[in-house]
Amino acid sequence: MASLFRAKIKVMKVIAALGNPGTQYNFTRHNFGFLTLDFYAKVHGFDWKDDKKFNIKYFKDGDKLFVKPLTFYNEVGQSFESIRSYYKLTPQDFLIVCDDFNLEFGKLRFRERGSAGGNNGLKSTITHFNTDDFPRLRLGSANDNLRKRIGDTDFVLSKFTDAERGQLPSILKEACEFLKNY
Repeated sequence: MASLFRAKIKVMKVIAALGNPGTQYNFTRHNFGFLTLDFYAKVHGFDWKDDKKFNIKYFKDGDKLFVKPLTFYNEVGQSFESIRSYYKLTPQDFLIVCDDFNLEFGKLRFRERGSAGGNNGLKSTITHFNTDDFPRLRLGSANDNLRKRIGDTDFVLSKFTDAERGQLPSILKEACEFLKNY
């Protein structure tokens, strides 16, 4: 097992995705961030490594550390704060990649800072960083008809529809191009 802790890797930027661990959450709206980083790893030939100290999976691409926390969505800030503190980073050294059910499906929105906007993973990050002053890339996951029928909690844990899955490759390519150039 590789260890980020033992390697003492110099990190300039942390690209951190929000999601839930476990295969039952694959292709759910809340795992749009994880899906994006998985796509990036596959396209660029990276393998995920485990790090128990930070409770994450990670890989490194140049001066960027790509991170998937192994906590559940609402607790991701714990891992991010541990990394930030250990490497003496600022919250601005992080880019959080997350889903946003208030944003049109497939639309990407980058912001240098901002509120959680109802996103519990961002709330956790804000709480642990003690600031909302960090960049985030929001991935639109809206499907208003489905959301109205099943409610917010079930919606974020729902799988993408077949039509949405058909659009994912182009959305993921766009998001990964952004991450590569970030």
